[in-house]
Amino acid sequence: MLAEKAQALVGGPDAVLLVDDTALLKQGKRSVGVARQYAGAAGKTTNCQTLVSLTLARDEVPVGLALRLFLPAEWTDDPARCRAAGVPEARLAYRTKLDLALDEIDRVTAAGVTYGCVLADAGYGVSSYFRQALSARGLTWAVGIPRIQKVYPANVTTALPSPKPAGRRGRPSLHPVPSVPSASAEQVLAAGRWRRLTWRTGTKGPLSARFAAARIVVADGPVYAGGQHLPGEAAWLVGERRDSGETKFYVTNYPAGTSLRALAAAIKARWICEQAHQQLKEELGLDHFEGRTWHGLHHHALLTLISFAFLQHLRLQHAMADRGRGKNAAAARRPTTAADAAGDPARLARATRRRPPALPNVQRAARVPAARVSVDVAM
Repeated sequence: MLAEKAQALVGGPDAVLLVDDTALLKQGKRSVGVARQYAGAAGKTTNCQTLVSLTLARDEVPVGLALRLFLPAEWTDDPARCRAAGVPEARLAYRTKLDLALDEIDRVTAAGVTYGCVLADAGYGVSSYFRQALSARGLTWAVGIPRIQKVYPANVTTALPSPKPAGRRGRPSLHPVPSVPSASAEQVLAAGRWRRLTWRTGTKGPLSARFAAARIVVADGPVYAGGQHLPGEAAWLVGERRDSGETKFYVTNYPAGTSLRALAAAIKARWICEQAHQQLKEELGLDHFEGRTWHGLHHHALLTLISFAFLQHLRLQHAMADRGRGKNAAAARRPTTAADAAGDPARLARATRRRPPALPNVQRAARVPAARVSVDVAM
């Protein structure tokens, strides 16, 4: 079973579960799920199929767990079209990408997959329904949000408004109001303390950006007067200022004592999902399927996931073998002591010879694990 193999390869409390979706560019009208949708590969709205994906990753090694087709409303509103493309009766009801992602999370969790955190971009993180559903499942999560997401200070309280003065007409308010108004994520972190952090080494050198964090309460509770939301769950608000000038915002329900380094490390671990999608398409042909049916597409997607898992299995085996050879070589280079060579004059003579120092493994020395984030300077 794919979930069992993924768990054996990279599962555990220090693994992350990545929620995302990927688009397969497709023309025509008969291929299952094809519609005009936003495709990240094209950077625009175009004809494509969208697959909701789950990826398990640890130490920058991803293993795909699920690829499930999203059916737009124009498909689910046309049952005859769905049946012609082989869509099962149980799948004819409209399900959002959020619902599909939560279904797959429940499925892989029930299959025994373990992980420490769920990560998703703003396409999923913008939904209070999605965040609250993850919390209701007892999961730790970190998701992207838009800069206009409303939040409250960590010390916000709610209470019923004061009674109206004598003589004032109207019914008294029955709904609590927050003690302070909400503000956007961008406003809250505008005056924050930003620090430059390096989270890993890329192909062109260390990757770094400036980060800031504040303990807040997300404004995603019930709606009160004026369409404003009451305080919801306590969380961290994290900002990332990239050297390109772009600023990203995230919220996470990591505990209150979590350091900025750990928050940044968790957030930046999501990049490996994009690499997995790219490899599934370019190396294994995920986007090369030329059929039209529901079963055909999912069969093809499953085969690419199995192939990807097998390649990751080989990669990890080779990495372990390389480490073993490195240890053996280091033991062979260890100077022999006079005590070791006792009773063997030839061995004693070899032990007293001067040996040149071993050259360092540059590739291994340059690698910085994703979970290790260093602070370069305070800004």
